[in-house]
Amino acid sequence: MAALTAERDTQRRAGNGASYAMAAIKIWAGSLVCISTATGYATKGAAATTLVAVGAAKETVDNSAGAAGDLRISVDREGWFRFGNSASGDLIALDDIGKDCYVVDDQTVALTDATGTRSKAGKIRDVDAQGVWIEFV
Repeated sequence: MAALTAERDTQRRAGNGASYAMAAIKIWAGSLVCISTATGYATKGAAATTLVAVGAAKETVDNSAGAAGDLRISVDREGWFRFGNSASGDLIALDDIGKDCYVVDDQTVALTDATGTRSKAGKIRDVDAQGVWIEFV
């Protein structure tokens, strides 16, 4: 496609979220949702290098009895979202604010990519006793 030479009517999806075709799995409301670069389908967060974090699930959707793409998952992505903090070696602290964090599972983030075995979750925005506030970027 060539560069623009006139105005373009760029379509936009309204709201602060999106919906994605899902893999044949169940994704719980509030979970960290990713897109698999291997399949293109939404999946729950996990320790893998083929995931792109896209937001937090707005609802529980069970596509485990269906085929990939049969159902869609809606996610929120604007704002900060609190997920669980990883264990001692990968624990995120206040002095890590502004750094990247990485997906451990569908509810936990860590400070490191575990020697290249985890995908980026987002930016660390705050840390408190209940977990880590992240922003999807």
